[in-house]
Amino acid sequence: MMQQDAIAPTQPGQGWAEAYLGQSAGSDIFADAAPDMAGQWRTMLDRLAAQGKGDPARLADHLARQAKDLGLAFRLTGDEQERDWPLGPVPLLIGASEWTHIEQGLMQRAQLLERVIADIYSTQSLVRDGKLPASIVTGSPHYWRMMTGAAPPRGHHLHFYAADIGRDPAGAWRVLADRVRTPVGVGYALENRLALSRATGDLLATMNTRRLAPFFADLRRGLAADCARADPRIGLLTPGRFNQSYAEQAHLARYLGLLLVEGDDLIVSDGRLFVRTIQGLKRMDGLWRWMDSRFLDPLTFDSRSRIGVPDLYDAATRGGLMIANWPGAGVIESPAFAAFLPQLARTVLGADLILPNIATWWCGQPREHAHVRERLDQLVIAPAFGQEAAGLPLVAPVVQPDQRAMLLEAMDRRPMDYVGQEMVKLSTTPAVVDGRLTPLPFTLRIFVARDGAGQWRVMPGGFARLAGHGDMRAVLMGQGDMSADLCVIDSKPAPPDSLPGDQVPAIRRIGGMLPAKAADNLYWLGRYIERAETTLRVIRAIVGGSIEADLGPSSASATMTRLVDQLMLWNSVADGSANVGALCAAALGDAQQPGSVRTLMTTVAAIGEGLRDRLASDFWRLARLPLPMFDGEVTETLLDASSRMIERISALAGLAAENMGRSDGWRFHDMGRRVERAINGCRLVALFGSDRAGADDLTVLLDLMDSQISYRTRYLAGPALAPVRDLLMLEPHNPRGVAYQAMRLAEHVAALPNLRADGMPEEQQRLADDVAGRLSSLTGDILTVMDIADVESRLLRLSDAIGQRYFLQVHKTPDMDLLA
Repeated sequence: MMQQDAIAPTQPGQGWAEAYLGQSAGSDIFADAAPDMAGQWRTMLDRLAAQGKGDPARLADHLARQAKDLGLAFRLTGDEQERDWPLGPVPLLIGASEWTHIEQGLMQRAQLLERVIADIYSTQSLVRDGKLPASIVTGSPHYWRMMTGAAPPRGHHLHFYAADIGRDPAGAWRVLADRVRTPVGVGYALENRLALSRATGDLLATMNTRRLAPFFADLRRGLAADCARADPRIGLLTPGRFNQSYAEQAHLARYLGLLLVEGDDLIVSDGRLFVRTIQGLKRMDGLWRWMDSRFLDPLTFDSRSRIGVPDLYDAATRGGLMIANWPGAGVIESPAFAAFLPQLARTVLGADLILPNIATWWCGQPREHAHVRERLDQLVIAPAFGQEAAGLPLVAPVVQPDQRAMLLEAMDRRPMDYVGQEMVKLSTTPAVVDGRLTPLPFTLRIFVARDGAGQWRVMPGGFARLAGHGDMRAVLMGQGDMSADLCVIDSKPAPPDSLPGDQVPAIRRIGGMLPAKAADNLYWLGRYIERAETTLRVIRAIVGGSIEADLGPSSASATMTRLVDQLMLWNSVADGSANVGALCAAALGDAQQPGSVRTLMTTVAAIGEGLRDRLASDFWRLARLPLPMFDGEVTETLLDASSRMIERISALAGLAAENMGRSDGWRFHDMGRRVERAINGCRLVALFGSDRAGADDLTVLLDLMDSQISYRTRYLAGPALAPVRDLLMLEPHNPRGVAYQAMRLAEHVAALPNLRADGMPEEQQRLADDVAGRLSSLTGDILTVMDIADVESRLLRLSDAIGQRYFLQVHKTPDMDLLA
């Protein structure tokens, strides 16, 4: 699969389509298109050229911004940080008649795989009758003997199936791989369409592009149909936020209205699966799993798994739990199966495959083994069961003599571990590479799902992967690869989607369940954001950011010493003796300090990553933005950077206030911010509002708690101790004051679920009311430092009680202890 020469329109007035066709070579989906589809390609490229003002790079940049705004990201194996999703601006087009052939072939293939998997785990007649070698089944690492006889609900082992297909030089489509364990790519296909639609306006609609939404509606109905209850509770089981395609999983859960859950969120009791929520245990009826069967249940499959759910096997086999796809279905993915699927189709379905797979020879048979040995230089030599054999890199053609000898020896020793597959030269499609229109080889991942009636439906589109190199075997994306939207084009506009008719759901006014882990993350998200803002206000006070006309405290003053000591106490800086510039630069951007703004905002982004299914994309985008540029030797840049970060945090608060529904999730996020603000308020008032506080201390204190204007509207005189204490600690109408936070906390806690059967208040409710009541009984002229310390202690106990009552008591990070 060689990359073609790059192409760019160079002649005045020459369009992208003409330039591409004039220089393209070999098999190309555009160049080979029938006249009607060639016209669609030209129309599309003309529109894209006009939108990009003739510059492919400009068009690519525009689409990249749209993808980034949507939060599209992924990881390569070994990555610690996510990468931006490489979405190309030129979609791949397929006409309706050609698509019908692909659609029929994949529905037939899904039916065949279901029948074969069902036979493997029930009567095993195909093995018994000699149609399928037993070692093909038992040699697979995805075959689980304990699933034999464990029938899934309604007999459906497969709810979702994906196939990688390629187009050969003759224009014929071949199946390159079957994927049933995890449906990686379906969410990216949806997100690619969303990004492209946002970037190109009405282009796709004017081309009569088939919509993807009906497929996802069918998918959800298909999952629900196999659950035991009429209104089931279904979760998307994720391995966690460090998984390669976690962003995709979170987007799908949000789009489909599924609970995004990890193993820690779930528990099996009395043979049924439950999710831990702030309302207690709630029964789960189904799981769409995005992890291998091996990790599902450490008591049944692999005891080393730390991300599964103990006894999940029992819940599935005895409790009627729907799991898509059924554990053990991955046995069919082994490359060795491809050698037998053509014959199995004739045996099981009585018909040839509509879409053939690439020719495959399993070396576990003497004749096939000899055939592969004779054509070693002409075939791809691959592991028969999807794993490397004998530690050899398995690529083709095998050209190194020493590697060839080692491979032949290994194949003779264990021939059943190898398959030989024909090398397929892939067709190309237009793509933008380095600012130029370039033909790239491509494969398509097409998705098939059961609908509510149990029938197979094919997504009218898919995930196109454009090769930046010659190896297309990666599960999702390889280094240098690109993705593109796949558009199925009709000759006339599709009718609008119809309303659900008799299946109109009952009206609800509840926000859905909140898993305990999500509540925990939302709460700590609020606390970390608030801590970052307070740290920024301290930095701004140090560099002279007061609204007072005069300068801030001098570098030698006691007030400045207190500010620096506070940064050290919060682990924002390591060396309090540094000059002001170095000190503030470290507090802003030192990634080694656990309390620096950089570290705090990195933690905010990490927690937000685990809440993608619950946060708006704008919130996620703001949280991920890098720090503004600053120079530690130029005070003005430090002041500007800290002010801009405070504005960004204010924007995050505004998004939460305006966009989050007033659900339990919003309450936990708001409680986190208010607990942190109240605790910090107590500490700052005790430090800068002590009995011996001076004018600089009180001025800085009002700045740190953003209450200068509130104070001035109440008092004509300058800052005085008792009025300042009253405003910051006891004023119920000051949104930055401690009393205001306590009142809101009491309201939030009162609105959360109470698990006591006797109706008595729980511990967190008593503590919240106690803090609010304690503050309401005081005035600034009698408030003492001891009273302030007492209120802080009560707030800390309240935070602990909230965590003990609502959160999972596992996986606490050391960083969280810094905020306690």
